[in-house]
Amino acid sequence: MFKKEIISYYEIYDSSEHDLLSHCTLCPRECGVNRFNSGDGYCGMDAGMNIASICIHRGEEPPISGPDGICNIFFAGCNLHCIYCQNYDISRSDGKNRKTSLTLAEVLDQIENILSAGIRAVGFVSPSHVVPQVRAIIRGLNARGLKPITVYNTNSYDKPEVIDALDGMIDVWLPDYKYVTPGTAKEYSDASDYPEVSLKAIKRMYYQKGSVLQMDEKGRAESGMLLRHLVLPGHAEESKQVMRKIAGELSAGVHISLMSQYHPTYEVKNHPVINRPLYIKEYNEVTAEMEKLGFRNGWLQEMNSYRNYRPDFRKKNPFE
Repeated sequence: MFKKEIISYYEIYDSSEHDLLSHCTLCPRECGVNRFNSGDGYCGMDAGMNIASICIHRGEEPPISGPDGICNIFFAGCNLHCIYCQNYDISRSDGKNRKTSLTLAEVLDQIENILSAGIRAVGFVSPSHVVPQVRAIIRGLNARGLKPITVYNTNSYDKPEVIDALDGMIDVWLPDYKYVTPGTAKEYSDASDYPEVSLKAIKRMYYQKGSVLQMDEKGRAESGMLLRHLVLPGHAEESKQVMRKIAGELSAGVHISLMSQYHPTYEVKNHPVINRPLYIKEYNEVTAEMEKLGFRNGWLQEMNSYRNYRPDFRKKNPFE
């Protein structure tokens, strides 16, 4: 049975994707494991689809969700271990993730069913460690005559060459830019090189799409980049430095989503800094810095927005 599954996985990837998964250097971790044999790398995922949930999500930014929502594909595992992750029950590689065993055909069937209800965009959530799977899904949808808007919702711990390889397949880049300080990145996400690595990846996205977020008559994003940043408790100065870096390295004209949705999970209950909600004073400090720097495109969040971002992946729709 195991051998049969490996053969089916093999057949959905092209030769370059197979090479990547056979000796995985897909993300900056460069574990080098053979994912056709196991999921022993940092992300904990093998060569399968590694999907935790496929559902309609209406809680994204207005141009991402649109009036009807987006078909989001939530992948299990992650190449970052953010200690405050809201999706910790599927993102951790410690055996707790709720990964479903789906074939590519079953994945495509579920997506097609959602798209048939009038949803026009497909979002790939936390896809940095499963880019061959993302590419296979897009090819499969296209082969069925489906051309949804594709959204790459990433933590940005991506290699620039992987971003380049997705050029032409991804319509909307939705990257996080979490930190500019290596020590903070190491403490919270186990990646001291995150500031440098993520900025290079985001620059590749910016090179492909520029500052303009193209939208249709209903305000739904069709092409471009929307850059996200989550303000953490006790780290308003870090967030202000993030805004300065974006303005200096990219442009104050990029579309920004400044998120206030932080909510402390059980995992950080004993942390001395981020074991509490974000204060409105902290969030306002960052918004003031954005205005000072000349940012003019984007979205802010209400301070109680965290109530809408606490998914339960035991449910068919984790956000309902």
